Amino acid sequence: MMPTLAAMLLAIDVGNTNIVVGVFDGEQLVADFRIHTDDRFTGDELGLVVVDLLGQRDLSPGQVSAVVVSSVVPTLARSIDELSHTYFNQPPMIVGPGTRTGIRIQYDDPRRVGADRIANAIAAHHLYEGPAILVDFGTATTFDAIDARGDYLGGAIAPGIQLSHDALVNHAAMLIRVELTAPVEAIGHSTTGSMQSGIVFGYVGLVEGLVGRFRKEMEGQPKVIATGGLAPSLARLIPAIDIVDERLTLHGLRLIHDQNR
Repeated sequence: MMPTLAAMLLAIDVGNTNIVVGVFDGEQLVADFRIHTDDRFTGDELGLVVVDLLGQRDLSPGQVSAVVVSSVVPTLARSIDELSHTYFNQPPMIVGPGTRTGIRIQYDDPRRVGADRIANAIAAHHLYEGPAILVDFGTATTFDAIDARGDYLGGAIAPGIQLSHDALVNHAAMLIRVELTAPVEAIGHSTTGSMQSGIVFGYVGLVEGLVGRFRKEMEGQPKVIATGGLAPSLARLIPAIDIVDERLTLHGLRLIHDQNR
């Protein structure tokens, strides 16, 4: 049965690599898509792209009754505000310091925790309960720990796998770009195979190592939840990951919006 599509929520997660957009009818995610992030986007440029993608899913701006946003790209703040007002006739709810979240943040300065990380923590506790370790594969790979009550304990930040690849290629004159897929063997017999082994299997080791350290410092038996655009491909190589949910942040934004209406 199709959703009623009456008053819907537009959730926008602005990341350094992608802008992820989701449309909710109540608790149901009825559409989502990714747009490559360009910090030169104007409100009109971004608005036209979003409206066109909504139209391809038989949705219209008039069906959107609220907009909630998390962003780690400050230069796009004005464009997002213009997008929300001009194309959806709504002021955006920007998740940030002062936003009610319902969880305690055990960080030296809670205002320094990215809105996307808090959204992930809230969604993970709501959907999967705690304790949990969240691994978000993006431009940076972030690791976040939540306890059984859903409180945010802290985390770690590492360069993302694509960023690691780009830095290596840009700073080593004899190395070329390679496809980030796992080679058949860890012992490479070509430059390409050696780079794929070092980057991909090395990254697997990074994730497994940090997850192992987190588990030693946490109470209970935390499940490991992966999100982000690269989560499905990388999770196949990492036995420690229990759950893959690419839309975790969008669900967290919906929950935050519900708390702050």
